Amino acid sequence: MSDFAGGVLRELGLPRTAAARLVGAEPPLPARLPVGGLARAAVGAFALAAETARDAVRGTARHPDDAPDPIPLDPVRIAASFRSEQLCRLDGRAPAAWDPLSGFFRSADGWVRTHANYPWHAAALRSALGCGSEADREAVAAAIAERPAQAVESAVYAAGGLAVAVRDPAAWARLRGPADAPLRLARSGARRSLPSADPMLPLAGVRILDLTRVIAGPVATRALAGLGADVLRVDAPARPEPLWQWLDTGRGKRSTLLDLGDRGDRERFVELLARAEVVITGARPGALARFGLEPEQLADSHPSIVTARVRAWAPCGDWGDRRGFDSLVQAASGIAAIEGETNGDGAPGRLPAQALDHSAGALLAAGVASLLAEARAGHVAVALEDIARALIGARAGADGACAGACGLDAAETDPELQRAVDGFEPVAAPSRWGRLGIVGAPYLPRWQRDPGPWEGRPFGSDAPAWR
Repeated sequence: MSDFAGGVLRELGLPRTAAARLVGAEPPLPARLPVGGLARAAVGAFALAAETARDAVRGTARHPDDAPDPIPLDPVRIAASFRSEQLCRLDGRAPAAWDPLSGFFRSADGWVRTHANYPWHAAALRSALGCGSEADREAVAAAIAERPAQAVESAVYAAGGLAVAVRDPAAWARLRGPADAPLRLARSGARRSLPSADPMLPLAGVRILDLTRVIAGPVATRALAGLGADVLRVDAPARPEPLWQWLDTGRGKRSTLLDLGDRGDRERFVELLARAEVVITGARPGALARFGLEPEQLADSHPSIVTARVRAWAPCGDWGDRRGFDSLVQAASGIAAIEGETNGDGAPGRLPAQALDHSAGALLAAGVASLLAEARAGHVAVALEDIARALIGARAGADGACAGACGLDAAETDPELQRAVDGFEPVAAPSRWGRLGIVGAPYLPRWQRDPGPWEGRPFGSDAPAWR
């Protein structure tokens, strides 16, 4: 049992022996770091939490010495889901997942990783670099090449944009100090038991406000919707989500638009919050404070609910409240340096998937499902940085021994499984946008039927009301 998996199970209130129920090969996500092991451990944690919720509905509890049924994990399904932005299709075409201004750029003394997939972040990047409002990738590259990497990082952050200097793991550890646990649960008072009477949908009747976007949070709420929860995603009208991203993670949810700065919309949101049992946020810490929606504020105003937060950076030092995404955490934490070690030009590398995001989503959903199954209020916290640090800790040391405190040992990639993932064809269905093929969730409980193709719902098209 690895320390990574053991620590996650401990937070979920499960015995270390629970991992023995998980069967299935390691997902084929080849990299210098053991990404497949991370994916299996995170998805496995959610699978165990889903079983716990089902047992709570059925009124059964398993003793640690029992020999419960095995839980099959499909390695191809997991790997394909983690690579969803690479494999999903609309009319046979892959989505334009990355803006031209997102990526690695050579600086005066190293490398910088930018993220400009949202228009407001692209505008902030151009502004910080003194480029025009229509500056292309070539112009941005020229501006970055003249500056030290950390100077770019500081200027873009100050302008409200997203860019980080590429560091090695040792430099990041010196800057940030010791790593924290990848998943943290804080249990508080009692709440009602699960209202579901259907073990196939153990979270039926649970109302979840989804205040997340991009990948990690939406992956978590998709998983919870798959267990029957009524998930209502709320977004600001002026901040739309890219279509492919919503189609990729929106299955089973509803989506509405509310401007919390508008009095009428604010009143509607307060009505939703009054009946919610779970609130999941993904905004940078402090961004929702003026609305009373930070987890600490919600714990005071609504002590019987479950709150959950996914954040980019661990809550320590002056990075704790910064914006961030998976690709930026990979670059800052040292993952990009490790994955680029075989590049002849010294360029940084990347993981074969947005694995920090997808793993964080699975862990977040596991924590929420566990608290609901226990009939406890509380808070679930996941940070991409902590997952990155755990993954780096698993790297083999110079002497060939596993240096990882988390013990996510890399396994040989099965060529047959790799071919199956590379050739994965999402089931296509007609939609208002064209023929849609999405990969789907990484785990389907053995006691559920595959939901089949999803036609998609328009983003923001639902009324701000519970079912």
